[in-house]
Amino acid sequence: MHWTKMKKDELERQYSPSRWSHRMSADDVIEDHVKAMKEGTERARGLAQTLLNVPYGEGDGEKLDAYIPSTNSLDVPLVIYIHGGYWQFLSKEQSGFMAVPLVDKGSMDLMVSQVRRSVVSIVQQYSHISGLYLCGHSAGAHLAAMVLSTDWSQYSIAPQIKGAFLVSGVYDLLPILSTYVNEPLKMTEEVALRNSPSKLLPQLKLSSSSCHIVVAVAENDSPEFRKQSGEYYKTLEALGLNVTMEDVANTDHFNIIEQLVDEQYQLTKLLLKTMGKS
Repeated sequence: MHWTKMKKDELERQYSPSRWSHRMSADDVIEDHVKAMKEGTERARGLAQTLLNVPYGEGDGEKLDAYIPSTNSLDVPLVIYIHGGYWQFLSKEQSGFMAVPLVDKGSMDLMVSQVRRSVVSIVQQYSHISGLYLCGHSAGAHLAAMVLSTDWSQYSIAPQIKGAFLVSGVYDLLPILSTYVNEPLKMTEEVALRNSPSKLLPQLKLSSSSCHIVVAVAENDSPEFRKQSGEYYKTLEALGLNVTMEDVANTDHFNIIEQLVDEQYQLTKLLLKTMGKS
């Protein structure tokens, strides 16, 4: 069923990930997700040296946290994690190793700009790294895909992103325009089009042709979320890009990312392999 023909209440259901979990109720799965992310962040802060609230811009919310492994080598890969929460909820305090915070109820144009500037800032601060990798979940996967689709000629540096993990993302914003998700964002069709990675494919190919892109989706994501990932993957594959699809069994929209703390987890092993650390 195409989204334009879908009734508003069905669209709302399709873009309400908590209503599709087989593990627990909608309210419980969100509460459990926040708890899991907080616990993972606390664990990371106990294992690594941290630089918290590092500014990358002038705005109050334009801060990030850096997690630095205990090693004498400067030649280490760097992962930027962009959290989910439909561009409005969650923060770096629940998002572990390298989280790019998003301003509450900011415009989509502003949030995309902030994430792009944060990547430039990180690359300038950590110029010695062996490689830059992105990982984004849900709305964070959308923002990571927007970073891959950046015209870097407008910035002071062109980051060479080696790999990107796009987990249960939204790549076409048009379907969410009429849903509750857009109420605080107030996107027009024009704004949604220019911030939809699926509409920016020529720039993606120009900017990220050497990047290994992994599009991952949960078995129990909603049909619309699964369709978004499947169609985006097929489009990138047709462009001849280095892209792989991971359909992760026995997961929903939330534990597909929560399990990254487990070294034996399918996506963790792929992430480590991509970074040359397996």
